[in-house]
Amino acid sequence: MEYDEWFSERQLSRKGTIEKSIQALKESGDISERDGAWWFHSSTYGDEKDRVVVRDNGQPTYFASDLAYHQNKIERHYDCLINIWGADHHGYIARVRAGMQALKLNPEALVIKLVQFAILYRGKEKVPMSTRAGQFVTLRQLREEVGTDAARFFYCMRSAEQHMDFDLELAKSQSNENPVYYVQYAHARICSVMRQAKSKNLIWDRDKGLSHLDRLCEPQEIALLKRLEQFSELLQQASDQLEVHPVANYVRQLAADLHAYYNAHTFIVEDEQLCQARLTLVQATRQVLKNGLTLLGVSQPESM
Repeated sequence: MEYDEWFSERQLSRKGTIEKSIQALKESGDISERDGAWWFHSSTYGDEKDRVVVRDNGQPTYFASDLAYHQNKIERHYDCLINIWGADHHGYIARVRAGMQALKLNPEALVIKLVQFAILYRGKEKVPMSTRAGQFVTLRQLREEVGTDAARFFYCMRSAEQHMDFDLELAKSQSNENPVYYVQYAHARICSVMRQAKSKNLIWDRDKGLSHLDRLCEPQEIALLKRLEQFSELLQQASDQLEVHPVANYVRQLAADLHAYYNAHTFIVEDEQLCQARLTLVQATRQVLKNGLTLLGVSQPESM
């Protein structure tokens, strides 16, 4: 199917969906005509005032499109409708919930995540932006400047409801102060250890390592084991709360534990049992770092 044909069909389908929702509101008596426009009685459902769904020129409003969109989702058997809106759209929540009630849809199915604006800095200098003046940095431009990994990770470090100061110079730096570099470097360090072991004809034996985990008694080893144990529960909590920043914060903490361990101890030692236990521990750490970064959409380099 050619793009123009596909687009035309999509437009017709969208128009039909909107007309279906408006007709349902007419039949229920929840909209009425005033001065050529059709108004939804949203104040009846707790909104501060009534809202226009069809303008006097016959064109549906964005609000009508939103009602149709959510009705269509429910009809396709979705029971949780997650919307990500800018914080300046907070007042829009009440009218959409009101429309869902009028359409006999469960308003509790609507979950709104409000996202605060990000402020860009180059070091200590604020990057000037103004939507009114048409002066802004697009996400594409941000990715081109700092890279996709840094752009993703920096946004994932904060709750959607928190303001974020995005330091462009920090995001591009290759230092421990850059959180995404710090985490990726932890993954690369472990890969380097395994390459060193291979170069010394040392074969990692996972089963042997697991059978000698009791040899791991250094403070850094205990801290790392405890951190690894938290991962599955943390993922469940992040999923339940519809938040991604706990995952980003977790991999930063795990990376810090790994770096502390790396700086304090040698992994490839003559004691075979201890060596296998330590290699198993760092391999488990590498896997969890990989899993966490994969969930965030961030790459896991094996060398840096």
